[in-house]
Amino acid sequence: MPASYPAALLRVVCCTCRFACIWALGMATGVNTQAAVVASLRPLGFIAAAVADGVMPVEIVLPDGSSPHDYALRPTDTLRLKNADLLVWVGPEMEVFLSGPASSLPAARRITLASLPSVRPLLQKGGEELHENHENDDSSGDDSHHHSEYNMHVWLSPTIARRAAEAIHDRLVELIPEKKQQVDDNLRIFNAVLTKNDKNIATMLAPVRAKGYYVFHDAYGYFETYYGLTPSGYFTINPEIQPGAQALHKIRTQLVEQKATCIFAEPQFRPAVINAVARGTSLHISTLDPLGMGISLDKESYARFLSQLTNQYVSCLEKNE
Repeated sequence: MPASYPAALLRVVCCTCRFACIWALGMATGVNTQAAVVASLRPLGFIAAAVADGVMPVEIVLPDGSSPHDYALRPTDTLRLKNADLLVWVGPEMEVFLSGPASSLPAARRITLASLPSVRPLLQKGGEELHENHENDDSSGDDSHHHSEYNMHVWLSPTIARRAAEAIHDRLVELIPEKKQQVDDNLRIFNAVLTKNDKNIATMLAPVRAKGYYVFHDAYGYFETYYGLTPSGYFTINPEIQPGAQALHKIRTQLVEQKATCIFAEPQFRPAVINAVARGTSLHISTLDPLGMGISLDKESYARFLSQLTNQYVSCLEKNE
């Protein structure tokens, strides 16, 4: 028997065990081990689900209620990414948790939206240049939010969503050319639905377009610019910790001076934090969900996401009509 035989046998056994473990993990957790498009965030999944409808399943990495700024991958996520035929993500400036796994995938199996030639010229500069009224003097600010030169919440732009859909379409045609006709039809339907939805949203927002408001997260620049909304500014505070007295005084003073109608938080904010900020003002408090929690994946989910966000704006801004 050759001396190298035990070592070779050991390698075979280890390899077999490794694949058995991966298979078992997939079976135990319900992770799809077949071909799939994997989207980092739910709104990107909405776009992918429309283009890949009836062609390839779409899965989401970030669970509802989690933040892309501080999420840590689980073993099931790692398995999902390894098995992905295509990963769709914004880029390392947004999903820091995907930087390693994304870079290990071949270029043909990933779409980095912020780097696409069709998207790069559409990127907005970061919030400091978009909103002058930026309050982050309190030491309890959320330091885990990773800042970039650009606003990376690109899925809130219907224009960039169309570019993303085109990129996904092109990559799917490369991966499964026999499905080209269906993928072509899916892209056409996505654009048609978006055009119709666009008109409805513009009509809904028209009466409140001039109303001032504040947000707790500088994420909405693309949506605001596209639909002509007029935010008064934003405040960056920790959603879990009430700001200190000095910061609260500055925030309230600014809210009163700007005569804002509403202040919008997000689902992860504790009510005590929101109420502390708005106390002593006449502002209405509401919630914006930039990630579309709870919206199911199908060919019209991105349009429903934009409509839901629009309703959230209108329901608060119209109260002072």
